[in-house]
Amino acid sequence: MTRVVRVGDAVIGGGSPVVVQSMTNTDTADVRATVDQIRRLQAAGCELVRVAVPDLAAAQAIREIKGEVMVPLVADIHYDHRLALAALEAGADKLRLNPGNIRDPKHIQEVARAAGDRGVPIRVGVNAGSVDGRFRGSQGEITPDGLVDAVLWEVDLLETAGFRDVVVAIKAHDVPLTVEANRLLCQEGNWPIHLGVTEAGTEWEGAIRSAVGIGILLAAGIGDTLRVSLAGDPVREVEAAWEILAALGLRQRGPSYVVCPTCGRTGIDVPGIAAEVKRRLSPIVQPLSIAIMGCPVNGLGEAERADFAVVGGKGFGTLYAHGKVVRPKVAEEQVVAEFAALVRQEVGEHA
Repeated sequence: MTRVVRVGDAVIGGGSPVVVQSMTNTDTADVRATVDQIRRLQAAGCELVRVAVPDLAAAQAIREIKGEVMVPLVADIHYDHRLALAALEAGADKLRLNPGNIRDPKHIQEVARAAGDRGVPIRVGVNAGSVDGRFRGSQGEITPDGLVDAVLWEVDLLETAGFRDVVVAIKAHDVPLTVEANRLLCQEGNWPIHLGVTEAGTEWEGAIRSAVGIGILLAAGIGDTLRVSLAGDPVREVEAAWEILAALGLRQRGPSYVVCPTCGRTGIDVPGIAAEVKRRLSPIVQPLSIAIMGCPVNGLGEAERADFAVVGGKGFGTLYAHGKVVRPKVAEEQVVAEFAALVRQEVGEHA
């Protein structure tokens, strides 16, 4: 079991539930825009938010941002260790350092001492795209062993300085490389591991690539926190993260949908009904199972197991609650409204 690292109110490692992270894509110095995005992320279920700190203005903005949000903030630091010191001074709850571009041991240990004085943890985050040449192969190639060595080099510097609140991460776009490197990393120590597939892609491709890589590792018991890296609205990262965790039975936030893929037997608009039901029930955070099925072949069995279900007929749907029929043969055009009202009434949600 990994050791426990606390980031504000979030607990990473030690068998705690996997923590969902994301990262803002606003200019951090634009406090209003950054706060607005962080609030959207928190509403979607994000438990830890990272902000880019490319300059002193961004580092100093952390103080004002923290005064307006509840979620812990991680300062993402590259190239200049003085930005880490400034972020700590501004109240950052955690630092992310990259061994690929902050290489001076004296600078790293200076940050470690300052973070230790404030009880602020550090993530050693190694990415395949910014690996120091010392940790590449003879032909400049990126290898799992080299990625692990890059992590261990910085962790050793931190621990030599007496700093132990360390989280580690190895990410690459290449899924097999990411998986193998993390498998090796977890054998080297008991630091909590942050998972992700970096530069995973646009929303569709990136979500699939992330689900494969992160899912393989989580299924093997590796990983204490994660970020799904997608190009676009970071709220989609949070949604994808929760889907990955729910698919593995690790955590669930809000309804989980069992939806018939449809075939020639389908008598109602299953995709349309499912999409609209999901939209209407999006404010619900209570874990629920909802089945929306197109015919009785598998529909009856799924309806029996789900908290709530729709089983389609020719132009109608039968509504179920807790495995029992509650409204037979509701006209298709009324299914969404009646089903959403049923669920909200049962769970006490009036959104």
